[in-house]
Amino acid sequence: MIDVTEQINAVRRRVGARMMEAGEARTITISQTYDAELDDVWDAITSPERISRWFLPVSGELRLGGRYAIEGNASGTIERCDPPKSFFATWEFGGDTSWIEVSLSPAEDGRTVFQLEHIAHVDDERWTEFGPGAVGIGWDMGLIGLYVHLTGGQELTSEEGAAWAGSDEGKAFMTDSNERWREADVASGTDPGDAKARADRTIAAYTAAPPAE
Repeated sequence: MIDVTEQINAVRRRVGARMMEAGEARTITISQTYDAELDDVWDAITSPERISRWFLPVSGELRLGGRYAIEGNASGTIERCDPPKSFFATWEFGGDTSWIEVSLSPAEDGRTVFQLEHIAHVDDERWTEFGPGAVGIGWDMGLIGLYVHLTGGQELTSEEGAAWAGSDEGKAFMTDSNERWREADVASGTDPGDAKARADRTIAAYTAAPPAE
């Protein structure tokens, strides 16, 4: 079993801004150092077979200019790719387009720093209502999966992962993640009251019981 408290503490989170061609955008940045070589981490985040083992099944052409689709989640286009260092892609979900930039860098003792920046328009309605935790919690969940995959732990199927997310342990993890994103929101300059209100709406959405069939 993974120590979820240790995992929460191992991740670094930041909320900021970035200039895009369309204007100013909001960003969340999440990073973790893994005890794995850079080439292995790159393969884990770009090989369709390996992505499906720690994240979700993916289809399409994972190459420069290719289209991808993540099962039950987002799709997009790979706009830049610099193996084995970074890639940049659109993230199209729910009728909105944002972007992700993933980068790897070597750390001491053969370890690798994984960093993901998720970029959204300043006027994004989901950001205004829910804040950084809306996507931040999901990426925190993804980094757990990548940690387990890279360390040879017991990997979960999509169904098992969904069941864990609905368990008391999973909800506690999401609550802790949401609190860290609230803190990062405040650190970026957001009014503490506004940040708390957004975080409250976010965790309610993530932990609400599914409707009865």
